[in-house]
Amino acid sequence: CSDGEGGQAVAAVLIERDRLTAAGHDAGPETISAYLARVNITVSRASVARILTAHGRVVPAPKKKPKTAYRRFAAEQPNECWQSDFTHYRLTDGTDVEVITWLDDHSRMALHISAHPRITGPIVLATFRTTIEEFGCPASTLTDNGMVYTVRHASPRVQGSGRGRNAFETELATLGITQKNGRGNHPQTQGKVERFQQTLKTWITRQAQQPRTLTDLQALLDTFRNQYNHHRPHRALDRRTPAAAYTTRPKATPGEPTGQTHTRVRTDKVNNGKITLRHGGTLYSIGLGRHLNSRPVLALIHDLEITISDATTGEILRELTLDTTRRYQPQNAKQGDP
Repeated sequence: CSDGEGGQAVAAVLIERDRLTAAGHDAGPETISAYLARVNITVSRASVARILTAHGRVVPAPKKKPKTAYRRFAAEQPNECWQSDFTHYRLTDGTDVEVITWLDDHSRMALHISAHPRITGPIVLATFRTTIEEFGCPASTLTDNGMVYTVRHASPRVQGSGRGRNAFETELATLGITQKNGRGNHPQTQGKVERFQQTLKTWITRQAQQPRTLTDLQALLDTFRNQYNHHRPHRALDRRTPAAAYTTRPKATPGEPTGQTHTRVRTDKVNNGKITLRHGGTLYSIGLGRHLNSRPVLALIHDLEITISDATTGEILRELTLDTTRRYQPQNAKQGDP
């Protein structure tokens, strides 16, 4: 069928619109035109739009800003940047759960989608590692400033130092992966993953069987991920699927690891004979002696090597190698002591 609005083209457009809508997929003119092209029915986007409007399938929306008003950025290579975010979802039994996504910026490929009772720092790290095992390391990541992704904006009480890192940030530095975070109150920076989540949740709500348990929800997420990556043509990808876009170009890789060592300075005051220090997302206590209570101290941290001195006189009070197998570092303890 050639481009046009004859009876066959009109029927094909309306049938495809109803099929996609019933399945919970996007069913705009671009998508319909792409699906019809796969079965050798050529109908332009403009013709599809006219057919849908004429037959009451769409309601004309208010005019939006022209595309020239937006600056669109897309990574040049797969694995050049991974976006991540999580969203809330309520199961049919009333339980609130959360869904985390790792999305390739270049191809929009959904690299990972999983449901959890609550997204925590350890879950972010675990899902990131799972995604790396399947797709290799990205050159960079892009997320919001949530505490599960970064503690750079947290108070010193929370992060242990104004320049501390959580476990995910430590992992990125160790692997040489650049960490990027969007500006506060500016979700457009993570626009691709935010838009993906909208598409995902719309699709789920249109399924005949709604998820009652985490297992039910994960099964739907797996089905959606397969359809989205391998079957759904993407308008921003010239109607290619995300999987096709992801496999077309060579993949980017991280730079040289910069996080093998980490130098930072922290000021603190001795309390109950010790100070606290956060390393790799874990809070440790370092014993100094109760006779130093209320003494202001300066801690120089270089990876696991720590030097603690009197902040006023400069006297070195303790030097140690942090033992990450124990939360409390007693005085005069040797590495591996019980």
